[in-house]
Amino acid sequence: MNILGAIVAGLVGTVVISMIMMMAPKMGMPKMAIWEMLGSMFSAEGNVGMGWVMHFMAGVVFAIIYAVLWTAGLGSAGVVGGAVFGIAHWLVVGLMMGGMPMMHAGIKAGSVQAPGIYMLNRGGMMSFMGGLMGHVVYGIVVALIYVAFV
Repeated sequence: MNILGAIVAGLVGTVVISMIMMMAPKMGMPKMAIWEMLGSMFSAEGNVGMGWVMHFMAGVVFAIIYAVLWTAGLGSAGVVGGAVFGIAHWLVVGLMMGGMPMMHAGIKAGSVQAPGIYMLNRGGMMSFMGGLMGHVVYGIVVALIYVAFV
């Protein structure tokens, strides 16, 4: 496994998915600013800068997980492998969104709306599909950047 490649791939993948999230409302989709939700996780007032740091850290951690799995022989770093891992990634984190109220200060204080599983409470099927497509693109970008390092 190439750790530097995984870190760079995670950073680039996170930039790309963040750009998609920023453009979502301009394309008629719901707001998908996960950095705002992450930034309000520890206090009702929130800290968007901390949310961005957490978002990028998660992007790097997931890229490292992808690289470990590819190195272990589970799939391969390419367009299909990246898309499949992106789908699996979204399935896991989308379910985890349902548990956010248990550990989120902003939701507990009522200053942030609970997203629900797959963010269905914050945009319905548009959020579901936007999240899925964003994670597929993230997975593909991570795979293509990572394969350039190995």
